[in-house]
Amino acid sequence: MSVTRPTQSYRQGVQQDPVVERRRVVIPNSRGEKLVGILHETGSKQLVIVCHGFQSTKERIPMVNLAAALEREGISAFRFDFSGNGESEGSFLYGNYRKEAEDLRAIVQDFRTKGRVITAIIGHSKGGNAVLLYASKYNDIIIVINISGRFNLKRGIEGRLGLGYLQRIKQNGFIDVKNKKGKLEYRVTEESLMDRLSTDIHAACRMICQDCRY
Repeated sequence: MSVTRPTQSYRQGVQQDPVVERRRVVIPNSRGEKLVGILHETGSKQLVIVCHGFQSTKERIPMVNLAAALEREGISAFRFDFSGNGESEGSFLYGNYRKEAEDLRAIVQDFRTKGRVITAIIGHSKGGNAVLLYASKYNDIIIVINISGRFNLKRGIEGRLGLGYLQRIKQNGFIDVKNKKGKLEYRVTEESLMDRLSTDIHAACRMICQDCRY
């Protein structure tokens, strides 16, 4: 069961545009973790869901700007935090690609029970991978937009984890990623790394229905 809480209402522009209400919505995923998002309510039955990227949140500029652009066109939008990110419950994991697709599934199903028509799902960066994986499994949304999601997930790992990352993680069971000041940012476990390496975005795209626009 989802929970909603009003945040703000305002009128846009100099014309008498419809009131846009933004409110906080909490929706549980299949594991019972609470996913927190902001609904940009324009009164339209149609709804677009916006997904953030790696180590990001619903409050980052791309997600806020995408939702605001949609609301200016009179289209309701929902931006939310994946489990383990932002305000949502759960633990942050380096891989987690399929779990994030299931988080998205929980959001879609919740809004559908409220009579909404999900017209599109948009993902930025890692969120782009989530929307593609979702579409490959469920094939129930006709517009899927991937913005800068990595196509080959085996690339880019060495830049984050360093040389010999496979040998080191098999030896120690994890790799700690630190920032330039030496502060721990996140821990990569062998399981989460294997999750990424075993996620084939090319194969997922081939499974998306040909009627889908992506």
